[in-house]
Amino acid sequence: MSPELAVVAGGTGRARLSVVPDRPLRIADVALFYGGRSGGIRTYLDAKAEHAARTGEIEHHVLVPGARERHADGRHELPSVRVVAANGYRLPLGAGALTRTLRELRPDVVLLHDPFWWPADVAACAREIGARTVAVHHGTSSLEAAALPGPSRLYAPLLRTWLRRAARHVDAVMSNVDTMADCGRLATMPLRLGVHDAFRPRSDVRRGDHVLYVGRLSREKGVLELLDAAARSADPWPLRLVGSGPLEETLRTRAERLGLGARISFRPHTRDPERLARRYAAARCVVMPGEHETFGLVALEAAACGAPVAACSTAPALHAIGDLGHGFVPGDPDDLDRAIVAARAAPADPAAAATLAWRHRWDRVFRAELASLRDLLG
Repeated sequence: MSPELAVVAGGTGRARLSVVPDRPLRIADVALFYGGRSGGIRTYLDAKAEHAARTGEIEHHVLVPGARERHADGRHELPSVRVVAANGYRLPLGAGALTRTLRELRPDVVLLHDPFWWPADVAACAREIGARTVAVHHGTSSLEAAALPGPSRLYAPLLRTWLRRAARHVDAVMSNVDTMADCGRLATMPLRLGVHDAFRPRSDVRRGDHVLYVGRLSREKGVLELLDAAARSADPWPLRLVGSGPLEETLRTRAERLGLGARISFRPHTRDPERLARRYAAARCVVMPGEHETFGLVALEAAACGAPVAACSTAPALHAIGDLGHGFVPGDPDDLDRAIVAARAAPADPAAAATLAWRHRWDRVFRAELASLRDLLG
C-alpha cells in the first residue's frame, strides 16, 4: 500500500479511505453530458481541470464518453457512440470501462454529474476501493422532462423514479435546489458555480440596445416563451440568440410567423470566454427565460460583466446576483416582458458587477468545494 494512504473501518463497517493530509485529494468527476457544445457542466469541469493543473490543490480526473478510449493528463475518454442531433453528446457502451478506470485511479471521491451512467455500478465500485460517491444534481426531473418531445407530465414521474433509485446508492447529494422530491433525500452540500476571469465589467465595450439570450436552443430553456414575450412587447426591442440546439429551425420559423423577422438574429455557439464576455457587456440586458434551471450560470456570467439580467424567479442564480437581476413569474410571458423592460432600463453598476465577479472566482469556488469534500471523508 502507498505510504500516503491507509484503509480503516468506517462507521458502517465498510472499508474507508483515510487521506493523509500531505497529498492532494484525488477527485474523479464522471460526466455523461459533456458535449462539444454543452454548457454549465462542461464549463465547471474544464474550470476545475485548469484549477487543478495550475494550483496542485487537487489531483483531478474527469471521465467522459469519447470516440475511442484514451487516457491523458487527467482526462479519460471511454468508449461510446455519438447520439444523433444531441448537442455532441455520446452514449457510453456500458459501465465496464468506467469501473475499470476508477479501480485504476483509486480516487478518494467520485462525483456523478448525472444519474444515467450506471450509478449503482459506480457506487459499488467506489465502495470496493474505499471512495465516497456524491451525486451532483444538475437537472431536475421537470427540466429533463421538458427537454423531451411530447407531454412533460408523461416523463417526469419516470425520471423522478430513476433519480430516486440512483440517489439510494451515493454517500451525499450536491445541489442548489430542494432535492427531496426528485432524490428522496436532501442535499448535504451546495453545488457551487463560478465565473472565468474574463467575466468582469468592460468599460471599453459600448452597451447596445438589444436583448441577449445565450444557451441551448431547446424547449426546456424557455426560448419559445421568450419569442412570445417579444411579440407581445409594446417596445420592439431587438433580440439576439446565441447558441445551437434542436429548436433552431423551429425558432426561425416561429419568429417569422410572429412578425419578429426584422428584430431577431441568430449567432453560433461560442466557448471563447473573452468573446462571450464582450457579448454580455454589449447587451442592454441578458435574459434567461427557463423556469427549470437548477442554477443558471449564464445569469451569473452576464451580471459579472455588468449586464442587467432578466431571469425566472425559480432560478437560484437570480438570488446570487442580487440587485443586478430582475425576476419574473414562471409561465407568464407578460411578466417576462415586464422583467425585460425593467432590466433594459436599469443603469449599469460596474462596482457591484466587479464584486460579484470576485466573489465567484473559480479558485474560491473550488476551495470551498474541497473543504466540503474533506468534511465528507471525515
